Formats: sequence, structure tokens, C-alpha cells
Amino acid sequence: MMNANEELVARFYSAFQRKDADAMAACYHPEVTFSDPVFQNLHGEHAGNMWRMLCARGADLVVEFREVQGTDQNGSAHWEAWYTFGATGRKVHNVIDSAFEFRDGKIIKHTDRFDFPKWAAQALGLSGRLLGRTSFLLSKVRSTGMKALAEFESRM
Repeated sequence: MMNANEELVARFYSAFQRKDADAMAACYHPEVTFSDPVFQNLHGEHAGNMWRMLCARGADLVVEFREVQGTDQNGSAHWEAWYTFGATGRKVHNVIDSAFEFRDGKIIKHTDRFDFPKWAAQALGLSGRLLGRTSFLLSKVRSTGMKALAEFESRM
């Protein structure tokens, strides 16, 4: 049997599998903070909007999750995503480990970790393989991601 926070995390990823970003955002506390190698320190509605953008753009997105764990305060999960990176048309298989903190029955902090150089090689090809370990490329991808999120939010 899963406890309430494990069920919350499972509900979050089940919604992701359905590309139901509104249901994902409903799992977040209004004061949530989300971070991963690309999207850092997204607060509140911006975290939910990032998932809305990714679900809207992920025509061929497939998500699998497992190893959901949770206590009263903390939780974790492992998930994998397969999709086509829109900017290059290249296929990506990203492997992610998530850590969560909970408050008031919701996710208050969500941190995703993945191998950025491996992602860059898949998503960007040769340039990603050559530059994936550089702060230059990481900074460029972060900037591009945040610009895309701002543009997405401006059209909402």
C-alpha cells in the first residue's frame, strides 16, 4: 500500500503519462519550487506552466515511472521520457531521478536530476557531444528554455 505522499507522486506521473498538465499542476502547492538542470528555481505557477508547455509540445512523448517512495516530509521517484526534441527533430531518451518535499498534502519542492551531457548529445547531436560538458552550452540551453517558457506563458 502506498501512503498519501506516494499516491500524490504516482498521481503526478500518471497525469504526465496522459499529458494532463493541469492535473500535474494540481499536485503542486501554490508556493512550489521546481528545479532541474535546465529549468532552475521555477516558483508557483511557472512550475505548472513548464509542464503545460512540455506536454503541449510533446506530441510523441512517452513517460514511464517507478520506484515511488515517500514519507511525511520527503519522497522520490525514477522516471524516463522518450520524445523528439523539437529544435532538432532528434530522438531523446532522458533518465531522471526526482526528489520531493511535501507540505499540506501537496508537493512544495520538486528537484529533477539527469545527465545533461548525455541529454545534450541526444538532443543536439555532434554539437551536444562536443559541448555538453561546458557551462557555455548549459547556459545557452537554460536561456533558450526560459525564453520558450516566457513565450508560452505570454500566449496563455
